[in-house]
Amino acid sequence: MQKNVKLMAEIAVAVALSTVLSYLTLFRMPQGGSINLEMLPILFIAFRWGGVPGVIAGVVHGLVQIITGAYVVHPAQFLLDYPVAYGLLGMAGFITIFRANNTIKMPAFLAALFLGVGARFVSHLLSGVIFFADLAPEGQNPWIYSAVYNITHLIPAAILSGLVILVIYRQTREVFQQQMEL
Repeated sequence: MQKNVKLMAEIAVAVALSTVLSYLTLFRMPQGGSINLEMLPILFIAFRWGGVPGVIAGVVHGLVQIITGAYVVHPAQFLLDYPVAYGLLGMAGFITIFRANNTIKMPAFLAALFLGVGARFVSHLLSGVIFFADLAPEGQNPWIYSAVYNITHLIPAAILSGLVILVIYRQTREVFQQQMEL
């Protein structure tokens, strides 16, 4: 019971923090997307609690985006760009990143980060191809346009979030590991 309450509270804080961090951007793309630390709290939940809580945190954050000004052209686009995309980000938690001695396995960490951000990328890619193909320059393949557009902001944001997680982990290893003791 105590573990469930703590998990729900941490997810709520992560969603709120992700929402705030979505406004603190280093760079904003013209048709949506930005370089910021919005993914950080969702990844934190995923790495600390696992894939299912990570997916839940991502989906809830994606739903909160509708309240805070999501750009919506179609209900399916909203789903792909917000709850589905951020929910898929939480899949990073399905890869175990810790060794038995509580150190991070760097290859597993990078694979987890790639899985979560890569899955989010696929969701945005599909949304771009289906709903925003008309924004591609004349004669350019919508798949390539959507891929380049989304990679432009997702890779720097993933690197930034990954580096911050590593710094937080190195400073506060016990925070990540407390969940295992409950």
